[in-house]
Amino acid sequence: MKHINTLIPNPVSPQTVRNVLKRHSFKAVTKKKKPLLTAKHRQKRLAFALKHREWTVEDWKRVIWSDETKINRLGSDGKQWVWKQVGEGLIEREIQGTVKFGGGNIMVWGCMGWDGVGQLAEVEGRMNADQYVDILESNLLPSMEESEIPPEDLIFQQDNDPKHTSNKARIWMEDNDITLLDWPPQSPDLNPIEHLWGHIKVELCKFPTQAKGVWEIWNRVAEVWGKIEPEVCQRLIESMPRRLEAVIKAKGGHTKY
Repeated sequence: MKHINTLIPNPVSPQTVRNVLKRHSFKAVTKKKKPLLTAKHRQKRLAFALKHREWTVEDWKRVIWSDETKINRLGSDGKQWVWKQVGEGLIEREIQGTVKFGGGNIMVWGCMGWDGVGQLAEVEGRMNADQYVDILESNLLPSMEESEIPPEDLIFQQDNDPKHTSNKARIWMEDNDITLLDWPPQSPDLNPIEHLWGHIKVELCKFPTQAKGVWEIWNRVAEVWGKIEPEVCQRLIESMPRRLEAVIKAKGGHTKY
């Protein structure tokens, strides 16, 4: 507001500006945190979407999806607001660029497939390649066995985090005959498990009191995780064709997912 009032002869109040924006069909929305995309990122995202465009839900049923997420003891990292017109699609002002990592109360790793969630693991400190391979050994292999996907058909999805693509992890994948999905960079919007984390965080907000410490956060997350029905995972996986089409429409750019 101070900047605006330096440009016009008669100062205006914040409410006056809000009223004018509303009259012109603008509305305030929160900035969405999205990964920063370079031209190369967009290129690779578009190539992935085009390559898998013809995959049906039956094809996506073969995939075990994985990811890590941060769980805060005191809620989210906050929201930012931006004005946009009613009916307007995703716009650049609505994006708040992010990079992975950062502090948090606990980090967890999990995976899911068509038959429901797999095993869940708590990450101890900052995860490196050694801990990642330990988590895969202790949690991914049992999850694969429980998934009912024939081993020769199963595909494992992980993002391109350095510990995931490390030499140690690569050798482990080869030793265990793991087929990897050729995942594009900066593409959490293509990973349906991201919305599963959202579901979990909504459920955690329903607890009447805040967790007293990280041990209680883990217990609550494990409790919520164990109650997730397979139908929740199936609805998310069924969205894959739509996610790909959204990336194609955006020419590899950001999507609403």
